[in-house]
Amino acid sequence: MEWLERKNSIIVGVKKDIQKSKGRFLATYPEMLFTQESVKWLSTNHMNNKYDQLPKRIQDAFIQKEYITCVNIAHKSLEQWNKEENELLFTKKKKVHILALGDVGSTILIGLKLLGKDCISKIGICDMNETVCKRWEYEMNQTAFPWEYNVLPEIEIIEQEHLFDCDVFVFCASKGIPPVGSDIKDVRMAQFEANKIIISNFAKKAREKQFSGLFAVISDPVDPLCKAAFLYSNQNEQGEFDGKGLLPEQIQGYGLGVMNARAAYFAKKDKRFQSFLKEGRAFGPHGQYLVIANSIENYDDVLSKELTTLAVEANIRTRELGFKPYIAPAFSSAAISLILTIQGKWHYSSNFLGGVYMGCKNRTTKLGLEIESLPLPEQLYCRIKKAFQNLENII
Repeated sequence: MEWLERKNSIIVGVKKDIQKSKGRFLATYPEMLFTQESVKWLSTNHMNNKYDQLPKRIQDAFIQKEYITCVNIAHKSLEQWNKEENELLFTKKKKVHILALGDVGSTILIGLKLLGKDCISKIGICDMNETVCKRWEYEMNQTAFPWEYNVLPEIEIIEQEHLFDCDVFVFCASKGIPPVGSDIKDVRMAQFEANKIIISNFAKKAREKQFSGLFAVISDPVDPLCKAAFLYSNQNEQGEFDGKGLLPEQIQGYGLGVMNARAAYFAKKDKRFQSFLKEGRAFGPHGQYLVIANSIENYDDVLSKELTTLAVEANIRTRELGFKPYIAPAFSSAAISLILTIQGKWHYSSNFLGGVYMGCKNRTTKLGLEIESLPLPEQLYCRIKKAFQNLENII
């Protein structure tokens, strides 16, 4: 273990498996420095947080609550990490590019346009249908506050070769969405094989461009597609993993936000679930294997599982009305969560954790990704661990 002193923080270099470990993250507990990433990192009750396994300088840093950035020197040297500015979310307004303007992509565009005045400089749009792009450029650039015509981010049409000339790339491309009325229960997983092919193409393009920004995955199934993007971007021409593509933390999946919002919707309607509004949490993927906790301190397994079912099946209720359930996901999971990500605020998204993209509360800081760790009750932890294992088995 080696380290460098920096103003108001310390950067610690450790060597870990590049297929199982992020390149850079904020270490909030000692175990995060000397063990392989795993689902245990979500639970303070399941981590060994003894300081005596660490050098005294690092022990003192934890005790004094200094900020500690952990970097994986298997990706690059400690000096390289220290030289990189890598402050995506804090130095300037960001340029965001959206791929595909279907129902979801166009709704996200509206959300980012209206919410992004303080953190987005410009939004680039790209779609196979040139007329669709022209329509959205035309209409969204006519969306403005009176007398403050430069407040909202401008919209521009971009070509595919410039997709990664940005700070945030938003992947909304999708193929083969089952129609309303189909008898497919897990719509998201039905899309996986087709969407995996699409995302692999753009993950390789990101590698070619040496993209250093955020690769945001919106298309379903979010979590497995994040893993696919990571693997394909790090493959050489022989199909071998070489670690020369996107860093695992560069990819984030945006699907959990709406599951949290759906749980809150039902909690407002039923007093039995009201604890969720102040004490609850959401974990796991967007869809099957979702884990909703009614409360961390006063966890009720039966209530939590009932609330989880309501959240998981909310999209089915919308389909029963004859509509595709894309509006709430586009806003809650994507537009709102992307804005919070860019601002460095707590939100829900899927992040790399020991080779799996797992949804949880997190934020991206100047010093690296920070994932919330809580004293999880054993019943809740077992549910989360099962969700983690199920995601691990997909890809």
